[in-house]
Amino acid sequence: MTDPLADIRLVIFDKDGTLIDFHAMWSGWVETLADDLELATGRPIRAPVFAMMGYDAATGRAHTGGGLVSTPMARLRDRTARVLAAAGVAPEAAEAALRTAWQAPDPVTLAHPLVDLPRLLGGLHAAGRRCAIATSDDRAPTERTLEALGIAHLVDVVVCADDGVAAKPAPDMVTHLCRQLSVDPAETAVVGDSPADLAMGRSAGAGLVVGVRTGVGTERDLAAADLVLDSVVGLIPTDP
Repeated sequence: MTDPLADIRLVIFDKDGTLIDFHAMWSGWVETLADDLELATGRPIRAPVFAMMGYDAATGRAHTGGGLVSTPMARLRDRTARVLAAAGVAPEAAEAALRTAWQAPDPVTLAHPLVDLPRLLGGLHAAGRRCAIATSDDRAPTERTLEALGIAHLVDVVVCADDGVAAKPAPDMVTHLCRQLSVDPAETAVVGDSPADLAMGRSAGAGLVVGVRTGVGTERDLAAADLVLDSVVGLIPTDP
């Protein structure tokens, strides 16, 4: 059997773009947000919102340098408020528009797994490894997503954007999870699709940093990883 995770005791996954389809979750959300903000403010908001988010409406995809990738929701809301201010919307009107338009994406209907997640996580547990998730999403939608996908019981610990732990690319999410599970970072693999995921793992001293091609990262972005896979299914031990 070949195992890319030899000597690894803990595997920390990013969520969107790594375990579930990033674009299915977020592309429709950002387009609806822009439409609703235009309706609420009566101003042409779509273009500057898309520019801040790093979202390409022509392709329906986000790029790694934009706000939509790896930015916690609270910070993304603040950035959107600044876009409204720059467009000439008064602070009170901007806040009213955001209260109307700002809705988190539905984590149940929009969470499309990229691989057979119970098989992946179950296989890792069967091999004696722990599994965790470090996400830039908030805790409530993350927990709903894991329950809807039937994998909540297979994830040992989750750390989310609103947990009070410094966000990616800071190392804090990794070190926090390692402390929770009493595993040294050197015995930990960090798996993600974006530069922020890889930088987080590297700065935390993870024993293995894995990039996957299923999300927002380009080949150039993923070159910083120790190992690049087409998807996380490549982490399941297979016959040589």
